[in-house]
Amino acid sequence: MAHRSTFATALLWAGFLAAPLLSRAQGTVVLTGKVSGRTSDTVAVSVRENPLDVKEQITYARLDDKGEFRLALTVNGPTRADLVYGDDVADLFLEPGNQLDVRFKGSDLASSVRYKGRGAEANTFLSEMDEKFVENDGFQVLPDNIMLYEPGFISFLDYRRKEEQKFMENGMEGMSPAFKEYVKAEIAYSYANDRLTFQDLREQVVATESRLKMSPTYYDFLNDKALINNPAAVQSEQYQEFLLNYIHYLATSSGKQRTDPDFYQVCYDMAKKQLDGPVKPIIMGRVLKESFRFGHIKQSVAMLEDYRSVDAKNQYYPLLRQDFDTHKAFAIGAPAPDFHLVSAKGDTVSLKQFAGKLVYLNFWRTTSGLALRDLPYAAELAKKFEGKNIVFLNVALDENEGAWKQLVVSKKLPGVHVRTSGGLRSAIARAYAVQDVPSYFLLAEDGTFLNTKPKRLSSRAAVDEIKESFGKANTYSSTLPAGK
Repeated sequence: MAHRSTFATALLWAGFLAAPLLSRAQGTVVLTGKVSGRTSDTVAVSVRENPLDVKEQITYARLDDKGEFRLALTVNGPTRADLVYGDDVADLFLEPGNQLDVRFKGSDLASSVRYKGRGAEANTFLSEMDEKFVENDGFQVLPDNIMLYEPGFISFLDYRRKEEQKFMENGMEGMSPAFKEYVKAEIAYSYANDRLTFQDLREQVVATESRLKMSPTYYDFLNDKALINNPAAVQSEQYQEFLLNYIHYLATSSGKQRTDPDFYQVCYDMAKKQLDGPVKPIIMGRVLKESFRFGHIKQSVAMLEDYRSVDAKNQYYPLLRQDFDTHKAFAIGAPAPDFHLVSAKGDTVSLKQFAGKLVYLNFWRTTSGLALRDLPYAAELAKKFEGKNIVFLNVALDENEGAWKQLVVSKKLPGVHVRTSGGLRSAIARAYAVQDVPSYFLLAEDGTFLNTKPKRLSSRAAVDEIKESFGKANTYSSTLPAGK
């Protein structure tokens, strides 16, 4: 069971399914069943074995002519999983030795699913709890209650938790200890997570008001050490999400912002200091994955090397290394690929010739309406930064050289204009992983990536973003550990 977070996703990094509890006996689970009114040919069970791995282990079973199926999978102890049919998904909780008979309507898995056999009680409970709380908007954090002030929001959370606990107490007799711990954790950490992120979420949703000032005791619930380090809750995805947001909260409370060069380094150090047990390397790993995408490459390298001492069993490091290798080419601080292209004036232009200048790189083409719409804004930006240490470098992915040159000259387009043939298949488009136009990149004075998704030329925030970017490469470098 998990609460919907339609609006919270703007704040939270993409969450993971929980991993099986560590050091538990491995065993087999068998699912048999029947789908009435079939709309797909297969049923599947999806399990994420490692919380730092984006890949899921998916076990498929094909339906026979009667709509019946059978599948077996191995689980490493009590495990959160998903039952998948077409685009529909239902929660599962599997334990070694479970033999579930599963039946549902092909047009409505979530609401029609019924269980029998060993493990049926727990999964029936999950289904009923989802229907009562997850599918009921009255229990979800949505705009109506996000717009509340502190007393009203706390009242809503307290009421929801009370109802969930009542439901749990009335329906969990005879359930396994592992399942009871899982449900308790889901309830406790959905409350804690929604309370922790309320202030930030409200600021995003209620744009007509300034950031809400919380009462002095609002965050006192975080002082409960058992809430932070809770080995029994490792399997709860809500617990992992809460801890990541808790680490972010500690960093911002210390005066750091996500835009600060050392934000992820501070988060990493705080997770290392504040957390214990099996969840520690998981959350530190999640901070690392954030750093790979949004942090400086040299900081990521230093943290990844340090992580080896935390992941003594080498359980997560190989996955993190692979993730780092996937993202390192476009990480902050990575060198932007050089190129040599002919400009509209007929001379050859290379990226390296702008060393020492901030570079706003714009990939566009004359046949793109969206790119053409941004041209007036490009002229305004160039005028605002005239005489400043920045160059606006425009790369046209155009086959028609004549049409491109005529537009650049007749419109007196500002900045440096170069062109390549081959469109999105050209060498430079592939080097910068350009999948559509317009695409923008902000490069630091040392020729490294500063932002692979800067504000668009048409955005009012683009001016402030560029102003804040001058000299930022040196700022990043100054926050690196000595010798890095």
